[in-house]
Amino acid sequence: MVKNNAEVTATHWIDQHAAALSEWTSEIWHRGETAWREYESAAWYVQRLRAEGFEVEEGSGGMPTAFAACWTHGRGGPVIATYAEYDAVPGNCQAAGTEKQPRSGLNEHAGGHTDPHSALGTSALGGLLATKAAMQAHDIPGTLKFFGEPAEKVRGSKPIHAAKGFYDGLDAMISFHPCYMLPLCNTVNWDTHCGAAYAMVYRFVCDAPETWLKRADGTPIPQAHSAVRAPGANDALFYMYNASKALRDSMLPHMGGWSISEAILTAGQATADNLPARIAEIQYIIRVPTVELAEQATLILDRNADAASRLAHCRVERIWVSKSRPGLANHVMADLVYDKLAAVGAPKWGEKAKAIAREIQSNLGLQPMAEPFLLDCETLIAPQEAERILRRDLPPSQVNYTSDDYTDMCWHTPTARLYIARPMLNGPAGFAYPDWVLNALGGIPETIDPMVICASKTIAHSMLELLQNAEARAAAMKEFEERTGGGVGGTKWIPPLADYEAPIGLRWPEYVTTVRGREWWIPTAGY
Repeated sequence: MVKNNAEVTATHWIDQHAAALSEWTSEIWHRGETAWREYESAAWYVQRLRAEGFEVEEGSGGMPTAFAACWTHGRGGPVIATYAEYDAVPGNCQAAGTEKQPRSGLNEHAGGHTDPHSALGTSALGGLLATKAAMQAHDIPGTLKFFGEPAEKVRGSKPIHAAKGFYDGLDAMISFHPCYMLPLCNTVNWDTHCGAAYAMVYRFVCDAPETWLKRADGTPIPQAHSAVRAPGANDALFYMYNASKALRDSMLPHMGGWSISEAILTAGQATADNLPARIAEIQYIIRVPTVELAEQATLILDRNADAASRLAHCRVERIWVSKSRPGLANHVMADLVYDKLAAVGAPKWGEKAKAIAREIQSNLGLQPMAEPFLLDCETLIAPQEAERILRRDLPPSQVNYTSDDYTDMCWHTPTARLYIARPMLNGPAGFAYPDWVLNALGGIPETIDPMVICASKTIAHSMLELLQNAEARAAAMKEFEERTGGGVGGTKWIPPLADYEAPIGLRWPEYVTTVRGREWWIPTAGY
């Protein structure tokens, strides 16, 4: 059959380019660029895609580190899409080795890939380019789209791409992510997709500290060293932080899975004189099953921010980072992609990878294991079975769980969410590996490459099936229309929520170049 021949061609392309895929994965992993500052990583993808014949829009949606790429073969045919993520996480800088140490020339506070998005993006790219090769070899008409999605860790780009129409007109989307929690390992999401996420930064600004108190003697010298001073922006941030911690139990219902996390971006500009801090910023991210719950938590955070600003003689600004919708299931897409994964098979780790894993175990004082990787890493689990296990701790009324902004794609086209096992180590009962181990395994070629190859083949075979199987596309679209009450704009459809521009002007952590060279914004050494 033509379909099987096309899949054979795609598989051959991936096998022939396995060394290149490994090199590409390491390339992005070692950059370790963080949210909204993935300049080199995005530029690498743009250059690679243009070399492969894609038309690429850089800075798509007003986001400097985003892109939208397109390639068409023949006339007509469906439009199938996938995407790359490439943002790392501050404070997770780890070398690709068997001991805890940062990448060369950096400290542990720099960015590092945790999930790892470095392999997420190159896996999708491998599947995309293998699909392209098969389309050319077998004259399969259609269009491939590939999106560069920055700042996933703050749910950044996809709500904006969605609101600006980049996902309009797609026939199907393949969303891939390395396994991040069991039982979602070598499977496809069935019903319980990720939930909504709201993220925002509250900026406290002390514009007029001199008006905090009027001096009784009328002295024209304000804020003397021995005088009372205005509390200022740091105090406002402090009040906000503590009030929101104290009231967290009163924000959302005591059931199901949800979380509210915070991170301080800016605090007082390092001023330790008796002048009040003029600016301080704190970011919140709300992970909840529904948009209604996100709105409820936001209302309380807004109230806390207003109170904190009044207490500390400041004004407050709220800057949106994300408003992402909950995910939408599509069983036709899930079945199609899982069938392809089952045919490809779960990833397998060879003796070189096992030797590296045993060395990590030995370095941690453990007895090296004959089989150091979790059995789950090399085992398929059917979507329905993964769903059953996932639902054990969730109330029946909760439809969505955790968060990721791929969910915004689900409301514009039938979408499958694919998970492939990242390398995860087995261990003695009760033992927990330190975080650096997972980070290191994501950067060592021998340990991360099996996931990349498996994911690339599964993505390519799924895209080729969708390109050639009009009946499957029609069934997926019919289900999409039923779940949305008529498709895009239907009675049960949730429209894009991003009514803001990308928050690229905030003080996001990044690499800087000084007389000391290129380094993380928290210097490696104080010289």
